[in-house]
Amino acid sequence: MNHAAILQVGLFLAVLLVLAWPLSNYCAALFDGRLAARWRWLDAVERGVCRLAGADADQDMHWSRYASALLVFNVIGLVAVYLLQRVQGGLPFNPQDFAAVTPDSAFNTAISFVTNTNWQGYGGESTMSYLTQMLALAVQNFLSAATGIVVAVVLMRAFARRSASGLGNIWVDLSRATLGLLLPLSFLYALFLVGQGVIQNVDSYRLAQLTETVSYSVPVVDADGKPQTDAAGLPAMKTEQATTQLLAMGPVASQEAIKLLGTNGGGFFNANSAHPYENPTPLSNFSQMLAILLIPAALCLVFGRMIGDRRQGVAILAAMTVLFVLMAAAAFMAEGQLNPQLAGLDPGLGNMEGKEMRFGVIGTMLFAVVTTAASCGAVNAMHDALMPLGGLVPMLEMQLGEVIYGGVGSGFYGMLVFALVAVFVSGLMIGRTPEYLGKKIEAFEMKMLALAILIPPTLVLGGSAIAVVVEAGRAGMLNTGAHGFSEVLYAFTSAANNNGSAFAGLSANTPFYNVMLGMAMWFGRFGVIIPVLAIAGHLAAKPKLATTAGSLPTHGPLFVTLLVGTVLLVGALTFIPSLALGPIVDHLQLFR
Repeated sequence: MNHAAILQVGLFLAVLLVLAWPLSNYCAALFDGRLAARWRWLDAVERGVCRLAGADADQDMHWSRYASALLVFNVIGLVAVYLLQRVQGGLPFNPQDFAAVTPDSAFNTAISFVTNTNWQGYGGESTMSYLTQMLALAVQNFLSAATGIVVAVVLMRAFARRSASGLGNIWVDLSRATLGLLLPLSFLYALFLVGQGVIQNVDSYRLAQLTETVSYSVPVVDADGKPQTDAAGLPAMKTEQATTQLLAMGPVASQEAIKLLGTNGGGFFNANSAHPYENPTPLSNFSQMLAILLIPAALCLVFGRMIGDRRQGVAILAAMTVLFVLMAAAAFMAEGQLNPQLAGLDPGLGNMEGKEMRFGVIGTMLFAVVTTAASCGAVNAMHDALMPLGGLVPMLEMQLGEVIYGGVGSGFYGMLVFALVAVFVSGLMIGRTPEYLGKKIEAFEMKMLALAILIPPTLVLGGSAIAVVVEAGRAGMLNTGAHGFSEVLYAFTSAANNNGSAFAGLSANTPFYNVMLGMAMWFGRFGVIIPVLAIAGHLAAKPKLATTAGSLPTHGPLFVTLLVGTVLLVGALTFIPSLALGPIVDHLQLFR
């Protein structure tokens, strides 16, 4: 890492922590009910939502009922998003007359946006109508983010309560997360983005006259559309010229704001945050990185406030920050070197392949580390063009469980899962019953922790193995060998950990990948949420033990080190063999 990279990372983390502190105060007041008691309109909205759901706003739900309601809510969202895509051709706000999305792509996209993954196997500006973008995708950006937040809040309550049978009311929690937090933040941020140049309209696409004629080559095809060959047997090409360009329009800023603040990542355009209409300036690029990690960082501090010990939240945030700095350093070192196959370039530029000149290597790699540290998936460059070890870093961040800040809510409860494992291991080492914040960690909790930790890797490794064996999986790989395997491994890693970014070389909009990745996204999301809610329910019902001299301090440097080591150890034991077959071999072949 050179001085410019160190300066930018340091500035980014400083601004992030400064902004997260006041937001955490607001969130704590929002979710413990103080704001609803002060703002009558919020209380009225919460009670109105409960009436629509047929529930009592004052009812405290058992964890099983909370989980059931959460599942039903998300299944309804899945069906709604699927149907809107399938009938969009006959609905309004479709100036380009886009036809219905194919069944397998609609299935994949519906699961993707409901699970906060936002994997996109399609080009947004050439597939989705404005109505689908606004009513299906943008709405689920809010609701999927709210789902992650309420699960995190429930786990916080579990440690704050004593001998309690309930965890709260899901409809009240969803209302607070959506209307009290995500909506006002997104509104303000969308205004900022418009000021930076992000477009916001419902106009038809515009045909612009080019200032210079552009020449390009296209394959020669016959009347049936089959490619022709020349005398040497090579594909025949012809030169064409373009004097105009069709510019896509749309309500971009409103979707861009929640895409980032909700760690969703699904771009309005196929190029995502590399597109100048989504990310026009270096300032917008910096702000987008802040928006991705703002709520995940704040929720760690909310935890400390809700349990009455701010040091606990700071310790969780410190562990995340240590891991983030390690990953950023590795990424900058990997991309700071020139690709040996690209001769004659200035080595000082680093690997500029696939990157925007507006952001350079530093702005690009910081964005890549941020978006995969969170379960966001927004990108401002093509990850498939990264150096092999540069591509390994975002892949490993996801494989560690998306806990380096992580998604809104999901990053916090994912890191708390590792915290419980860490105290369990340390308890065994000293011959003491493991406990965390006065709550005993017993057999049931450990079984649920094992499920939450093992389900995503099983989906990643099992799905990747199937994809490289069957013909339908290999057909989507642009490259063969180690890099082709990296494309597949990255895809299933991204899907099962609900990130959504991709190695662009994989052609994943096929029935095989749409179904396989869709299933990985669904079970990767709710296969973790259900065990976490079960853990929360059992912890809330337990009494809180007094701290003694034998209790493990969970707020100091020792615990932060133990937590970081646990995360790295679990990830290394699980994924180092697959990484050795992919990016590590790819690196050795490139520099042999």
